[in-house]
Amino acid sequence: MKKLFVPVLLAAAVLLAGCGPQAAPKLVFKNTDLTGLDYVKDFALTDHNGKPRSLADFRGKLVVVFFGYTQCPDVCPTTMAEMAAVMKELGPQADQVQVLFITVDPERDTQKLLASYVPSFDSRFLGLYGTAEQTAKTARDFKVFYSKVPGKTPGTYTVDHTAGTYVFDKQGKIRLFMRYGQGSAPVVHDLKQLLG
Repeated sequence: MKKLFVPVLLAAAVLLAGCGPQAAPKLVFKNTDLTGLDYVKDFALTDHNGKPRSLADFRGKLVVVFFGYTQCPDVCPTTMAEMAAVMKELGPQADQVQVLFITVDPERDTQKLLASYVPSFDSRFLGLYGTAEQTAKTARDFKVFYSKVPGKTPGTYTVDHTAGTYVFDKQGKIRLFMRYGQGSAPVVHDLKQLLG
C-alpha cells in the first residue's frame, strides 16, 4: 500500500502545481532591455509651463525621455518627429504615454523657447529644463553625455549629446533604451508590449 501511496502523492503534487498562478509571459523588445537596472530613479526639473516636475508626477503612464536642445540641427528634430509619429500610430493608447524632452542647453533653451518648440511636435509633449547644475546631475543620473562644441561666435555653439531615448514603465521603473534613427515601428512595438 505504501508503494502505491508515494506515486499517487507525487502525481497529485504535480497536478496541483499546474493549478497555481501562471508566470507572466516574457516581453520581447526590439530595443535594449534595461529592466532591473538600479539607476535613474528620479529627477527635479521644471516643465515649459513653469511647473516643477519629477518622475513621480507621471506615475500611471509610460514615460519616454529624450535629451536634446532646440537648436539641434538633425538628431533632436528627427527624434521628436518620430515620437510624434509613434503617438499617432498608438491611437487612443497614446494617452497613456508621456514624452519628455530634457534640454542639455539650459543657457539658450528658455522656458518660452521650449514652450514653442516641444509642443510643435505633439501638444502632449513636455519640455523640461533646469539650472546648469540640475542639468548636469540629471544627465549623470541617466548616464547621458553632452558637451558644448564652440561655434564661430559664442552664441552659435552646438552640443554633442547622447542620441538615444529612455522608457520608464507605469510604475516609474526604467525599462528600455531606444536607439536613434530606427523609425517608428520598433518603438510602437515596444511601447505596446509595455502598455499590455
